[in-house]
Amino acid sequence: MRKGKVIAVAGKGGTGKTAIAALLIRELLKSKEKEDICVLAVDADADSNLPESLGISYDKTVGDIREGLLEEKQQDTTLDIRVHFEGKIAEIVVEEEHYDLLVMGRPEGPGCYCPVNHIIRMILDTLTKNYDYTIIDCEAGLEHLSRRTTRDVDLMLVILDTTLKSMKTALRLKRIAEEITVDVKNLINIANKIPPGADEMIREEAKRYSLEIADIIPFDPLIPEYDLKGIPIVDLPDDAPSVTAVRRIAERIR
Repeated sequence: MRKGKVIAVAGKGGTGKTAIAALLIRELLKSKEKEDICVLAVDADADSNLPESLGISYDKTVGDIREGLLEEKQQDTTLDIRVHFEGKIAEIVVEEEHYDLLVMGRPEGPGCYCPVNHIIRMILDTLTKNYDYTIIDCEAGLEHLSRRTTRDVDLMLVILDTTLKSMKTALRLKRIAEEITVDVKNLINIANKIPPGADEMIREEAKRYSLEIADIIPFDPLIPEYDLKGIPIVDLPDDAPSVTAVRRIAERIR
């Protein structure tokens, strides 16, 4: 198995991309080779919902480190930001049995962040090579990709639903992936939360916008129920509709 396969899960807010990212991590780890698989989960959404979906907690984010180091740099111009960054990121990575979690956190405040974002990108490029898979739960606008905080993506899963806004977002994400200097090797569209009998309708509607649906995940009533009760999405039963569908996607990735 090749080390360092990067998978980005993107889409309009509300399409369920975080749930899919969490279930994808679950299914990759439940494969027959799970003892040999190590996954890095990166929550790149400012809302930081992935830890809750995975049922784990975290203390600090990359954003917290970035702000702190910039303040230190203002007080000490000789400070080597990269050396300090590498050490601090290692400290905030949440380590689970077969996967680790890194939370990017809030977006930048005012001022120039180009040098520090360059450092984050270099560190993440190195970090992802230590894992079999890196799953990135992206912001809808792919801000972390466009800021170059992640350079290369082997597969981008663009999540859309039955709304026109989600399809327009899918088109915009495709353009962004083509325009920025990020090597997206493969991009596929996944339709999520699709009600029974609506598969062909969503495929036909997507075609109107030159979008091809690679797979469909049916609406799963257990997901909003789990969200309401605060139960991690990864605790869904094996035969749940969403789990079965994401399992197909995981098989495509492996």
